Amino acid sequence: QVQLVESGGGLVQPGGSLRLACAASGFVLEHYQIGWFRQAPGKEREGISCISSSDGSIKYADSVKGRFTISRDNAKNTAYLQMNSLKPEDTAVYFCATAGPFEGDCPLASVYEYDAWGQGTQVIVSS
Repeated sequence: QVQLVESGGGLVQPGGSLRLACAASGFVLEHYQIGWFRQAPGKEREGISCISSSDGSIKYADSVKGRFTISRDNAKNTAYLQMNSLKPEDTAVYFCATAGPFEGDCPLASVYEYDAWGQGTQVIVSS
């Protein structure tokens, strides 16, 4: 059974850090494009980072560039999102997702290219 499970969310003060994990089971994660998305209340789901399965190239949304880092540990079949310098506007439910398998760049902007999703983990940035 294909499954993605996110963990690591929580309440953090502005300027703090969190590391989200996305554990995959039922398939080999490294063969797929991996994306991290977030959805704040009343807003559309947005892509914030992705990593390509073919060449490891990485993309970030401008809103998180320089603060967030995506990575994957193939031995653990897990992807990560390190989030530093968190801001109140980062408050959202965070999702990981996979697309493919296919070659080329990972699709950052389109949620519709991703077909397996985790259940999400809540991140709240507040003092």
